[in-house]
Amino acid sequence: MTDAGSGLTRRIPRFIAVGAAAALVHWGVVTAIVQTVHWHPLVANVLGWIVALQVSFFGHHRMTFEGHGVPLWRSASRFSAISAGGFVINELAYAAMLRWTDQSYQVSLVIVLLGVAVLTYLLSSRWAFIARSQE
Repeated sequence: MTDAGSGLTRRIPRFIAVGAAAALVHWGVVTAIVQTVHWHPLVANVLGWIVALQVSFFGHHRMTFEGHGVPLWRSASRFSAISAGGFVINELAYAAMLRWTDQSYQVSLVIVLLGVAVLTYLLSSRWAFIARSQE
C-alpha cells in the first residue's frame, strides 16, 4: 500500500471519530436548549454549530489531518469558511425537514448532520489542511 493509501486508511476513521464527536456535541446542545430553554430548533441549531465547530476543528487539526504543516491561523480560517458554508446548507436542509416532514427535530438534525459531513471532509482534505507546497 502506498503512503497516500495508508494515510487515507488512517484519516477516514479519524475523520469519522472526530465528526461523530462534533455531531454528538451539536445534537446534544440543540436538544438541551430546545428542551430546557424552549428555543425553536433552528435557533438552537446556531449555538449547536458554534460549539461543535470548536470540537470539529481542533479534532481534525490535531488528529484527522495530523502533520499537515498548515499554520493554525490558515487552517482555522479555511476550516471555519468550510464549516460556515456547510452550516448554511445544514440550516436550509434542517428548515426544510422541519417544515415538510413528520420527523422529530432530533432525527431531522441527525440526517442533516450526516449529509453535511461528507462535504466537510472533501473540502477539508483538499483545501483547509493542505500546505501551500501541496496546492
